[in-house]
Amino acid sequence: MKSKYSKFLTILLIIIIILIIGLGSYLGYNYYKNYKTVNDADKFVSTFIDDSEKEETQKTGDATQKSEEGEEKQTESIANAAKQSTVNKSAKKTRTYKGFNAIGTIEIPKTNVNYPILDDPPTVKKLEVAVSAVYPRYAELNKVGNVVIVGHNYRNGTFFSNNKKLSNGDKIYITDLDGKKVAYTIYNIFQTTVDDTDFYNRDTDGKMEITLSSCTDASNDQRIIVLARAE
Repeated sequence: MKSKYSKFLTILLIIIIILIIGLGSYLGYNYYKNYKTVNDADKFVSTFIDDSEKEETQKTGDATQKSEEGEEKQTESIANAAKQSTVNKSAKKTRTYKGFNAIGTIEIPKTNVNYPILDDPPTVKKLEVAVSAVYPRYAELNKVGNVVIVGHNYRNGTFFSNNKKLSNGDKIYITDLDGKKVAYTIYNIFQTTVDDTDFYNRDTDGKMEITLSSCTDASNDQRIIVLARAE
């Protein structure tokens, strides 16, 4: 009898150890994944403006080099360089983050948010690494009108998990592809259903505005909406 009881305790102990190891591995993996996600995003945001300026300088340098190639074709080279310069200024700038097009960055000091803003549409893969624009199509940041930015609420502090902690008057900083950083002030926060998009195409009275959207802690079918206006 004691032998059977002893074997049972041994098996139970082994099972408990396996469960502890499994749980520890799971928690460790999630911690590392979250840490890497936040760390990679922080590095991208911190160098975003500098890298944008470097790209613009490189484009200018390339155009200048083209204009200097060949004395016999000097006139043609200058004309081509001027044309290329015009194209470069009018073409939409692009930056990439983990294989996706980034249109800018978002910083929210109160909730320690520092993430790239990826272009629309917000796919599953995009929202696993950053936040994404959803409205309007081909959105450009820091322009007159409203831009809606969506992010996950994983309830673990990453992405828009802490939007519930934001209040009217808090600041949100948006940096665009030109390297321009604009401060937006929150003026309204409310909850609504997943199907409600009436506030997307709202009249901003000639102002620049952004909207943040994420799930609530209570339900994936409810959204917490944050409205902010440029100063």
